[in-house]
Amino acid sequence: MNRRTRAGLALLAALFLLAFAGPLASPWSWDATDFTAFRRPPSAAHWFGTTQSGRDVFALTLHGMRKSLVIGLLVAVLSTGLAAAVGTVAGLLGGWADRALMWGVDLLLVLPSFLVVAVLAPVLPGGWPVLVVLLAAFMWMVTARMVRAATVSLREREYVLAARLLGAGTPRVIVRHIVPQLASLLAVDASLNVSVAILAESGLSYFGYGVRPPDVSLGTVIAGAAGSATAYPWLFAFAAGLLVLVVLAVNLIGDGLRDALDPAGRR
Repeated sequence: MNRRTRAGLALLAALFLLAFAGPLASPWSWDATDFTAFRRPPSAAHWFGTTQSGRDVFALTLHGMRKSLVIGLLVAVLSTGLAAAVGTVAGLLGGWADRALMWGVDLLLVLPSFLVVAVLAPVLPGGWPVLVVLLAAFMWMVTARMVRAATVSLREREYVLAARLLGAGTPRVIVRHIVPQLASLLAVDASLNVSVAILAESGLSYFGYGVRPPDVSLGTVIAGAAGSATAYPWLFAFAAGLLVLVVLAVNLIGDGLRDALDPAGRR
């Protein structure tokens, strides 16, 4: 494990600890209102200050970061898993199955994903879990093509041919012989998808198409403070800074894994 990976893991672990344990140290809940403090700067009573409605910015921001982290991790797992499933099946089976699956991938690639999610997310019931599904549905296609190309080269290997001659079915060959060879590719893709998903969710929530009130994420916190960022910088700066740190930590992990698992690419 190189220094970038260690630094990214340490930073991400610290952010997770802050997001899930930090609110326990605060006397304020994220949805509580202090009617004696409106737009107050950071103080001993409110460490990150208060919003225009009297809510504690510290508790509100950490709750939003927790939601953004959960959404990013779920989207990354779902999208990478879907890419692995479609790419390995298409590459191993070939023929009409390969053509049909890749046709579906090409169709999804030409769709304006941001606009589709922005249109569907507000009208579909289910809240943020539906947003997770929609984001994952538009983040797997490029990886699926990479997995399919790698599977095509692996399906002619001796151990894969031997397994198929011995009667192993397609699911068993994929799970036992194909996916382990693609573990490095999938690990790097999943780690980088976390930051992509968090940025996508934050962007959608900023424009009002993602996480919806009364729930919050980093995107909604930033959106609520955007109009008064210069006059009351504490409303904006903490959420924006934590968003930058989360993306930086995940990208450090992804870059470190890529260098560790692909030395040829690093050179």
